[in-house]
Amino acid sequence: MQTLGEFKLPHFFNYPPYFTLQPVRDTREKQIQLWKELILDYCRTQKIFVVGLDEDFPLFSNPVIERSLSNEAREAFLSAVVSEGRAEWTDKSRRKCLLLWHRIQDWADLIIRFAKDNGLEDSVMTVEEIRSGIESRGTELHGMDRTILMRALKYLENKGKLAIFKGTSADDEGIKFSI
Repeated sequence: MQTLGEFKLPHFFNYPPYFTLQPVRDTREKQIQLWKELILDYCRTQKIFVVGLDEDFPLFSNPVIERSLSNEAREAFLSAVVSEGRAEWTDKSRRKCLLLWHRIQDWADLIIRFAKDNGLEDSVMTVEEIRSGIESRGTELHGMDRTILMRALKYLENKGKLAIFKGTSADDEGIKFSI
C-alpha cells in the first residue's frame, strides 16, 4: 500500500481512472465520495486547513502512476466537500478552500472538553495559548487554523460558555471560560 509520509493511501489512489472525472453519473458519484473522504482524512491527519486549487497539494497527483487531477476534477472534489458543509471557499474566485474536517460545533465541543480536562472552567487564557500553548500540545487544537478557532470561540460565546476579550492586537485576544 502506498503512503504519503505516515498516511496510508487507499487502493483507488493507484487506479488511473480515479484521476479523471468519470462520465457515468453513478461512477462519478462513487468517485466523488471516495475523494471527499480521502481529502478530509488526509487533511485531518496532516493538520491541513487550507487547500488551493493551484497549489502543489500531494493528493492531487500520483507520480507512481504518472497521473494528476485536472483543475476541473480538483474543483469538483473540493466543491463536493463544500456542498457537504465540510469546507468553505475562502475567495470569490473559488481558488482556495478552508477545510472543516470537524464542523464548527464539533470544534467548540473539543474546546470545552479541553477546558474541562485542564481545569480551566473559570480561567482566562489567550487565543494563542489554545492554538500553541503547552496545555494544547498533543490535542487536535494545537496548531489549529486561527479562523476556525475564532469561529468556534464565537459559537461558544453565543452559547454563553465563554467571553472573548479583545486585546490591542490579534496576538493578545483572550477568553474567559464560564462552564
